[in-house]
Amino acid sequence: MIKVNLTQRIWLAFISLIFLVGLSIIIIYPIWIEGTLTEETYRIIEQEQRRYAYPLIDLIDPPRNELDFIERREAERSVGHFFIDTFGQTAEGGPSPPPPEVFTEMAENAYSQQEVRGRYEIQYGGATVFYVILKSKSSDIFHISYMWDTYRDQMVNRLWERLIYILLLTCALSLLPAMWLKHYLSQPLFVLGNHLEQIANRDWKEPLVWKGDKDFERLASQFEKMRQNLNLYDRSQKTFIQHASHELKTPIMVIKSYAHSVKDGILPKNDLGSTMDVIIEEANRMERRVIDMLYYTKLDSLKEETPKYEDIIFGEIAFQIEERFRVQREDVKIFIKGAEIKLQGDREQLEVLLENLVENALRYAIDAIWITAQKENDIVTISVENNGESIPKQDLPQLFNPFYKGNKGKFGLGLAIVKRIAELHGAIPQIENTEKGVKFIITLPNKDSKGEGIRRKRQSSKKV
Repeated sequence: MIKVNLTQRIWLAFISLIFLVGLSIIIIYPIWIEGTLTEETYRIIEQEQRRYAYPLIDLIDPPRNELDFIERREAERSVGHFFIDTFGQTAEGGPSPPPPEVFTEMAENAYSQQEVRGRYEIQYGGATVFYVILKSKSSDIFHISYMWDTYRDQMVNRLWERLIYILLLTCALSLLPAMWLKHYLSQPLFVLGNHLEQIANRDWKEPLVWKGDKDFERLASQFEKMRQNLNLYDRSQKTFIQHASHELKTPIMVIKSYAHSVKDGILPKNDLGSTMDVIIEEANRMERRVIDMLYYTKLDSLKEETPKYEDIIFGEIAFQIEERFRVQREDVKIFIKGAEIKLQGDREQLEVLLENLVENALRYAIDAIWITAQKENDIVTISVENNGESIPKQDLPQLFNPFYKGNKGKFGLGLAIVKRIAELHGAIPQIENTEKGVKFIITLPNKDSKGEGIRRKRQSSKKV
């Protein structure tokens, strides 16, 4: 298949359009013009017939201009006249009378004509003779006026010549809108192509702003949103790598230094058990970070898969998580409401979702956390609220982004995992500042209405 660029496509489109118009004219025009010019030939014959019968008509209706005068003169020269009666024939004026064969047929048509005026044509010698027979009302005399098709052919050639000039002029003028359209389309595409090339080279610092056509403005706006998201993702990823390096470097240094000390016979914690506990604690810390990264990658690969739905009692998950976290901060009370609520979902994923929300709340809570489940019309709403400080408004849209870390955040993946699990269940993750503090809300639709939940989520995202 031949590949053509945009400029070539535009030229081909205009050339094809002109070709189709010209082809249509070549096919339709001869059919249309033949009938039109035949009618015009009869009109000229009848007009000259009246002028021949009434010479003073030119005084009543004189030529309007020079062109009209020339056409009348040419018509006068082209139209022949003669009279016949029932006893013989008399030819007078104009061109020579027609050949005998033509004259005989004209006379026969005249004798059989019932109307006052009749139009006829006859083929002779490869040419056509058009004639009009006018029957006198007062006597049996017939006025026959005729014209050979030479005059019609001249008119056809003249019209074709003018038509060719018009087509050539149209082709020339069509180059102007083609050049304008090429410039109109190529300029924004050229600018967009340059920005795409910059992005391909991981250079997305320069913003794209386009003023002009609304369609190109919309395209530029969407491209700019993509650039901003990539820029944000790049910054977040760099921050994550720096933070991950620091998070992993610290326990590695501790484990390495403690291991060397034990090897040299030195116990930093005075006894072997306490020293090994430090090594195990730092290893668990690294393991947790690696597990988070692997789990987030796993969720990313499950986008096209359906979670393993099962019936779950909310309290079974909530009390298990409460028991796990209450020892981390004894000064914080965890309250559970709606433990009897039943919901459907992937148990493992929902446990991770609730665990990350509670772990996040535990870092910011002053002394209380509320874990709540409510059900209405088969829709279960899970919320985790803490009475810590409110979140700045500019940070709210970014909290669920991967690698984004709050002022007390650890790894920047906890809430991103929450969002991914919620999306897999067709849920709508939300966050809001309340009178108590901060509340995270997950709205879980019924298994059968998951698609509707996703649709509402997308609409909500568009509004934001």
